[in-house]
Amino acid sequence: AKAAGVEYVELKVAFDGIAVLVNPDNTWVDRLTTEELKKIWEPGSTVKTWKDIRSEWPEEEIAFYAPGTDSGTFDYFTDEINGESGAIRSDFTGSEDDNVLVQGIAGDKNALGFFGHAYYEENKDKLKVVPIDNGDGPIEPTADAIKDGSYAPLSRPIFIYINKSSLARPEVKAFVNFYLETAKDIVLDVGYIALPDEEYEAGLELVK
Repeated sequence: AKAAGVEYVELKVAFDGIAVLVNPDNTWVDRLTTEELKKIWEPGSTVKTWKDIRSEWPEEEIAFYAPGTDSGTFDYFTDEINGESGAIRSDFTGSEDDNVLVQGIAGDKNALGFFGHAYYEENKDKLKVVPIDNGDGPIEPTADAIKDGSYAPLSRPIFIYINKSSLARPEVKAFVNFYLETAKDIVLDVGYIALPDEEYEAGLELVK
């Protein structure tokens, strides 16, 4: 936008988290640290089996699943965990269709993957979520932990962006106002976590 000379208004509309998942029959993984996630997912990772992560875990080969490289979830995870957007090991099954990832993890005892919290919530009967330890103890991606940021670093805000010049058009302003006034219900429908009411009100003030 900057390169094109476009000025915009940034409006926060929801929170989302990225869940790390294993198969429900996986009885050994009770948590992972962010350092272990990096060790697993970084480019050139030598982790092939569970034993490569922790010596007491089984020497069974891991099947890796992740969103496709065009996904915002993929970009956010790799940036937060590996320190660079798009940086990741090459031997994983990637798909833009989260259902493919669910089926892959649900069908393989030795699978490990990640995708958006909303899709985990839809499929939690088929998957086991892994608590993540960022130094303050293992935290599960619950709605409250994502909302208050304690599920770190894999919780994130979701934004929409409006071209400032477009806000002069009454139909654009009306749509943005409608979006913010109903966002609390809309985001729940797709599995995101709503902001506090005052944050939506602050957004409405920005587009007056």
